[in-house]
Amino acid sequence: MNNVVLIGRLTRDPELRYIPNTGTPVATFSLAVDKPLSREKKQELEAKGQPTADFINIVVWGKQAENCASYLAKGRLTAVQGRIQSRSYDGRDGTRRYVTEVVAERVQFLEWGNDNSSDFGSPVTDFPEIDGFEPIDDDDNIPF
Repeated sequence: MNNVVLIGRLTRDPELRYIPNTGTPVATFSLAVDKPLSREKKQELEAKGQPTADFINIVVWGKQAENCASYLAKGRLTAVQGRIQSRSYDGRDGTRRYVTEVVAERVQFLEWGNDNSSDFGSPVTDFPEIDGFEPIDDDDNIPF
């Protein structure tokens, strides 16, 4: 089973490219995912200038890649679900390079807008009319 779920903040804006000949969009970005550390250990590592997060490279394909390039930005909180992929290629200097990255199957934008505020806390107050259902105002009689 090859499945990974990450939540973190983008370390840079997504880079969008199009594959030659096919025109398939592909976006890449890096996600900073906090390590599970105690407060004391985190402060100790920060004092030594050592990282308290892992930096994971993400690859997104297709329409989702274009959406990431349009709506994500450095610092935004983002969830990624996908699979780990290892690959290799020959560098310009002729040496063999190895890369491990997450190929995203699903990207969830957890923050929107320029102020990095989340929409999760705002209550929905305007419901569409649905035949057979009526809104009630019965707060005093709810048993829980």
